[in-house]
Amino acid sequence: MKIQQKHVIESVANALQYISYYHSPDFIQAMVSAHEKETHQSAKNAIAQILINSKMSAIGQRPMCQDTGIVNVFVEVGMDVVWEADLSLEDMINEGVRQAFTNKNNPLRASIVKDPLFSRTNTKDNTPAVIHMKVVLGNKVDFIVAAKGCGSENKAKFAVLQPDDNVTDWVLKMIPTMGAGWCPPGVIGIGVGGSAEKAMLMAKESLMESIDIQDIAQKPNPSHLEKLRLELMEKINNLGIGAQGLGGVSTVLDVKIKDYPSHAASQAVAIIPNCAATRHLHFSLDGLGVAQLPAVDMSVYPDLEMDTSRYKKINLDTLNKAQMNQWQVGDTLLLTGTIITGRDAAHKRLKQMLDSGQGLPKGVDFNNKFIYYVGPVAAVNGEVIGPAGPTTATRMDKFTDTMLQNTGILGMIGKAERGEATIKSIKKHQASYLIAVGGAAYLISKSIKKAKKIAFEEMGMEAIYEFEVKDMPVTVAVDSQGENIHAIFNNLLDR
Repeated sequence: MKIQQKHVIESVANALQYISYYHSPDFIQAMVSAHEKETHQSAKNAIAQILINSKMSAIGQRPMCQDTGIVNVFVEVGMDVVWEADLSLEDMINEGVRQAFTNKNNPLRASIVKDPLFSRTNTKDNTPAVIHMKVVLGNKVDFIVAAKGCGSENKAKFAVLQPDDNVTDWVLKMIPTMGAGWCPPGVIGIGVGGSAEKAMLMAKESLMESIDIQDIAQKPNPSHLEKLRLELMEKINNLGIGAQGLGGVSTVLDVKIKDYPSHAASQAVAIIPNCAATRHLHFSLDGLGVAQLPAVDMSVYPDLEMDTSRYKKINLDTLNKAQMNQWQVGDTLLLTGTIITGRDAAHKRLKQMLDSGQGLPKGVDFNNKFIYYVGPVAAVNGEVIGPAGPTTATRMDKFTDTMLQNTGILGMIGKAERGEATIKSIKKHQASYLIAVGGAAYLISKSIKKAKKIAFEEMGMEAIYEFEVKDMPVTVAVDSQGENIHAIFNNLLDR
């Protein structure tokens, strides 16, 4: 049998489409368990939104998260494989990525930029993928195709410890420094040993395994590595970070560890988290055609609805600072009215315009408005907008004081914690910071009733939009008095 080029391309493209809207059953089951155990109301609500969003995405076959990821592919090529192809395997994989991300029925957000040091120009089709290949015995090709969101990828940690240093202590020290931008609850991958790059690769590879920590907990004689996984799982969850950093009992759903022999003088350790949009799929090609992807059992999804009985309805178009001053950290709100979007590149350009005296772009008015940190997926089939969940607000910290001082914005909407200087600026300007649930992008998009680009259209996902929203769910994370729902991270770091 020959492995045909067209089968590789189509299989990779199909896999990326599949994982953009289907969570694996093990992840759904782990999240259902986390929801059932959660006693902290804000965290329980966040997990519920992620589960509702997952089911909506599966039914609508639209991305569960607006960050459709950087593509990671692990390939094991059998030594007896015969190819029928005129492209290299790397080029075949990238063509599959290209076709998946430009699919007209379900276009995925292109997030990859070339020339990362200078122009950072978007490649428009999310290529190239990050590909790891291995030659093994056999006559087939095994693939693991993953789409890794940057909110979690940015939280990777690495250190070379002394040989007698305690890995558990280092991991528990690092977890709070990761904040909530990786969208917990999720899976923590750990690589120990080898060399620097081997440890990082093992941490990433470990995330491709299924969630099985509950099975490990039931084993009568777990291995040393399994005992370490169980210990770390318990200790990380006991930190109380919780879903979206809102507190609670479920920060991680599983802890994965891979190790490798190392130099006697070294102990390389890496951590990489996987977020609430855990997306990976395993398949093989043996020359018999395109890979058959797993059938989806919709019964695995729980029957949940959002409980909005405790939410306050807020009219953004009439909101003023006096009303906003009544909000308290942890309040859950349903926003209706006009919001303006903007994320990293837009903020950088806005600051340049303000600093140079140009003022804001024509048609952009932030006065008495909220700015939403988002880069949405393109709309299809009559949608107002594609999935439009929040991006990590911490990256906008360096622009926040300028925006609050010069644009008249009332506040910001994003995900994860803000830095100490930003919280002081929010208090100074009597603004506020609200969080939407990372991992609930498709659900959030349904609250957006109108959307139009109003500036920087050439910047793709970084363009500025004006949204009209109705009952968009958010939580007050920093109120106008500077109280901060994510203060738990600072408390943990001070221990």
